[in-house]
Amino acid sequence: MSRFPSYRRFRGGPLSVCLLIGALSMGLFGCGAELGAETETPSESVAEAAADSPMEHAAKHLDPKYVCPMHPQIIRDEEGTCPICGMDLVKKLMDPLTGKYPEVALTSAVVQTLGVRTAAVERGTLWKYIETLGRIAYDETRLAHVHPRAAGWIESLSLRAEGEPVRAGQELAELYAPAILNAQVDFLLAQDRNAADRRRVSEDKARNILRLLDVPDDVISAIQRDGEARNRVPIRAPIDGIVTQMMARDGMYVTESSEMFTIADLSQVWVMVDIYESQIDWLAEGLSAEMRVPARPGRTWEGKVDYLYPELDPVSRTLQVRLVFENPDLALKPNMFADVVIYGGPKREVLKIPAEALIVTGEREAVVTVLGDGRFQPVDVVTGMQRGDEVEILSGLDEGDEIVVSGQFLIDSESNLQASFRRMSGVGGSGASDEDDAGDTGGGMTAGGSHAHH
Repeated sequence: MSRFPSYRRFRGGPLSVCLLIGALSMGLFGCGAELGAETETPSESVAEAAADSPMEHAAKHLDPKYVCPMHPQIIRDEEGTCPICGMDLVKKLMDPLTGKYPEVALTSAVVQTLGVRTAAVERGTLWKYIETLGRIAYDETRLAHVHPRAAGWIESLSLRAEGEPVRAGQELAELYAPAILNAQVDFLLAQDRNAADRRRVSEDKARNILRLLDVPDDVISAIQRDGEARNRVPIRAPIDGIVTQMMARDGMYVTESSEMFTIADLSQVWVMVDIYESQIDWLAEGLSAEMRVPARPGRTWEGKVDYLYPELDPVSRTLQVRLVFENPDLALKPNMFADVVIYGGPKREVLKIPAEALIVTGEREAVVTVLGDGRFQPVDVVTGMQRGDEVEILSGLDEGDEIVVSGQFLIDSESNLQASFRRMSGVGGSGASDEDDAGDTGGGMTAGGSHAHH
């Protein structure tokens, strides 16, 4: 009869066979000892080692870790104290792959006293829309800055104050400029074919010079018709709008760099809004938007997203977005505040839960699941978008799971307390149930670090 047992006696397949061979080798020659040296006292027999599953055998020879009962993120390879609170580190061994948080059992009376309410995880549609505060601004593509084309003096100013509405072609002032007067003389000489001192400037070129000096076409035609130059030429509004800035005054000397008037067309306005970083993914140019202003109660305006600026504000961590709204009756005034809603469309077939069921601590997001028979267990989840009173769940739950929507904070706190007590008492793993703790006699929770067998 061979002294080695048959392979049929081993459980767990080839891995168990390998473990048994290692165990036999250690039993015959000693674990880590040189051939012929004195062997260690085995901790268990070969038969007992062969009866273990691969996971159980590995747990028995796993070196322990030491963790702080109050700060579980502090893990060391040897005994010591916590660098945060000074408490002694306790032994934490192999954690079985069970739930992360202990279950909490409540009687029906306690459930009723806590006012525990539950809801089912379901699939549905979440509408992506962003509510934010905006500020009305001028449409910068509809601003006109009026400069003279030649240095001169302002005479006969027609406009008297900022804020006045003007129409395109309306006369704002008259300008006397020597360069414009000289160009008129050249234009008249170019038309006089009998002039002895005719200059070498063609009629078309002389006309184009007047146009480049911003002399209106009707004034050029009048000069040609009358055969006389004009000392003063009109300065006219290029667009319809409101005069938002006026630097010109009677008798003022101006040059080409002088901005005499600024005119804003308010028939269309911009609305500038700030969007939080978490909502940027919902945005795209062309999305529809709706706006209300406190100054015009009961009215709404419809517009669209026009532009997303390329960088975030480094302080507020928000992205500036530009919206465009039509303003035909000029009811919207720049610098008004506005309540804005941007519609991003539906997101269908998402897994969602009531927002009140979510536990957010800053380090984790969790919900409390209902296991039945008065048992509850916290579960970490990964959330997506939140819209109104509903939250999208990306992972951690399945459709149809029942969760707690009222009273879940007390249950979660009780579960965390149980996990802390187990760490302080040396029970390995915070997620094992009471039955696992009671019945674990040689597995992962209490395995030691000895490497020998009886």
